[in-house]
Amino acid sequence: MKRSTGKWLALLMAAVMLFSLAACSGGEKEAKDKEPASTGGDEAKGNEDQTPAPAGDSGLTYDGDEVTITYWHTHGDAEEEVLKEQIVPEFEKQFPNIHVKLVRMPYDGLKQQIIQGVSSGTAPDLMRMDIIWISEFAKMGALVPVDELPGFADLKDKFFEGPLSTNYYDGKYYGVPLNTNCLGGCWSKTLMEQLEITELPTTYDEVLALKDKLKDGQYLFSAEGANTWALAPLFYSLGGHYTNEDFTKATGYMNSDVSVKALETIVQWYDEGILGPATMGGKPDVSNGLFRGNYLFSYQGPWFYTNNKEEDIAKVQSGMLPAGDGGSVTVVGGEDLCMFNSGKNQEAAWVFARFLLGEYAQKAQALGGGRLIPTIKEYANSDEVMAVENMDVYVKQLETAISRTPHPNWEKMSDKLNKLFESCLRHEAEPKAGLDKLAGEVDALLAE
Repeated sequence: MKRSTGKWLALLMAAVMLFSLAACSGGEKEAKDKEPASTGGDEAKGNEDQTPAPAGDSGLTYDGDEVTITYWHTHGDAEEEVLKEQIVPEFEKQFPNIHVKLVRMPYDGLKQQIIQGVSSGTAPDLMRMDIIWISEFAKMGALVPVDELPGFADLKDKFFEGPLSTNYYDGKYYGVPLNTNCLGGCWSKTLMEQLEITELPTTYDEVLALKDKLKDGQYLFSAEGANTWALAPLFYSLGGHYTNEDFTKATGYMNSDVSVKALETIVQWYDEGILGPATMGGKPDVSNGLFRGNYLFSYQGPWFYTNNKEEDIAKVQSGMLPAGDGGSVTVVGGEDLCMFNSGKNQEAAWVFARFLLGEYAQKAQALGGGRLIPTIKEYANSDEVMAVENMDVYVKQLETAISRTPHPNWEKMSDKLNKLFESCLRHEAEPKAGLDKLAGEVDALLAE
C-alpha cells in the first residue's frame, strides 16, 4: 500500500522517537537469529596475499561532475583492508571524477543511526546493509528502487536467487546483493574417525543410522540456538516453511502438515539426544563440541574457518548438509547494497555499486582474509574463488539457500518464531497448536 509523504514522515519521526527511547533504556535489542555482522576479523587468515588482476574495461561510464560519495559499511578488519587498499584505489583510478569516502559503522545501534540519517537528510549515498532491513526501509520510502537503473536488468539473472530475493519488496527491487553466505556443514574429524566414516552422510536417515555407535556425551549434530537463523537449515531440510513462495501468507504453510512434522521431529531429536544441548545454550558449546568430538556436525558459516585457531580448524572439515524430506536446504546471510532517496550523488553511487559487483571487486573480497562469497554466480564458480579453502562447499550449498522472509515485519515474526521454537523444545508448547496460532499472527504482520 502506498503512503503519502506526510504520513511517511510522521511514521519516520515516530520510529526515531521509539529508537531514542530504546537507546535511553539500554539500547536496541538485536535479533538473536542474525548471522555475524562481520565475517572477517583480526584473526582472518589464509588468502590475504592473493590479488585479482586489474579490472580493465568494466563497461561502466561516468560523465558527471567531480563528486565525493559517502559509503557506509560494516566490514570486519580483513574485509575493510581489501576495500581500502585494493577496491577503492582501483575504482578511483578508473573513475577519477568519483571519490569514495568510506565510513565503517558499528552494528550495535546502526538501525537507529540509519533512521536518524534518513529523517535528517544525512543518510549516505550508498550503504552495505543487513539483508533483513532492506524491505523495512523500502516500506518507509527511504530507498531508491533499482529496477530501471542502468545495468540492473543484465545483472539480475547473474545473481544467486536467494541473495537477490532479499532485496524484493512490493513488486520492486530496492537493492542488490553485495556479498552472501549461508550455513553449511562443519564435520568433526575426530568423531568421523571413531565412527569409521570415510564419506560424509548425504541424508539425515544416514546420520541417524550412526546413533547407536555414539558414546556418552556424544551427539549427532547441534545448532547454535533455537532460532530462525540457527535452526533454519534443519527446519527447511525437514520440509518446513515459514510462508508461501511470494512471502504473502503463513496459514497453510507455517502450520502445514510438513511444517508441523518438521518441528515435531526437531523436538523428538532433542529429547532423544540426537540434537545436541548447544541448541538450547547447553554444554558443550558447538565449537568445542566439534573440536573435541562431541558433535558429528554442526551448521556453520564460512567465517567459522577464519575466526578459530588453525590447530582447531585442522580437527574439522566442511561439507554439504544432509538432506531431509525437503532436500539439503540452508539459509541465506550476507549484505546488500542500497541507495537512499536523500542521496545527492545517486548516479555516481550507482556506478560504484556496479563496480562492487564487477569481477575485480567480487573476486578481491573472496580472495581476501574475509573470504566473502560473491553474489554473481559466474565469479563464485570461477577457478580463483573455488581455490579458496572451503569455498566450493558454500557456493554449492547456496544453490539451495532460502532467504528469511523479506518483509518489513520480519524481525517481529522472527521473535515470535524464536519463542515458539524454545517453548516447544522445553515442552511448554506443542508444535501443532503453536504453529496454528502463530500462522494467524504472522498473516496479520504480512498484511501490514
